[in-house]
Amino acid sequence: MRFYQKKITIVTIRKPSDDNINQELQWFGHSLGLFNDRDKDKSRFRIFLELLKAAKMKHPLTSDQLAYMLKLSRGTVIHHINDLMKSGLVVHEGNRYMLRVDNLSDLIEEIETDIQRTTASLKNIAKKIDGKLGL
Repeated sequence: MRFYQKKITIVTIRKPSDDNINQELQWFGHSLGLFNDRDKDKSRFRIFLELLKAAKMKHPLTSDQLAYMLKLSRGTVIHHINDLMKSGLVVHEGNRYMLRVDNLSDLIEEIETDIQRTTASLKNIAKKIDGKLGL
C-alpha cells in the first residue's frame, strides 16, 4: 500500500512584537515548521521568499535560477525545495517550482482544507477500526 504524504508541522510560538515584515515572515515559516535553527544561512527562508515573490508574478523558477539568484549551490536549493514540496507548499511543474498558491492567506486556507480533509478521513477510519474491534 502506498500513501501520498504531505507533512506540515504546526508550532505555536510567540509572535514578534515588532511590526517588522522580515520577523513576521520568519515567524510564519517557523510556525509552519518550515525553517529551523540548523539552517544557519537561512537558505530555506530565502528560497521561500523568492518563490513567494515569483508566485505574485505568476513566474515559476528553476532550481538553477534560484541557485544563481541566492548564490547557493543547486544541491542546496534542491534539498530545501524537496522539503518544501513534502510540506505541500511548493509544487513542481516541468523543471520549474512555485508555491501552491500566490499569497500567504490562500496558503493558510489550503493548509486548513488539507487538515480538515485529513481529520475527516481519520475519523472515518477510526470508526471502522472501532467497529471491527467491537468498541
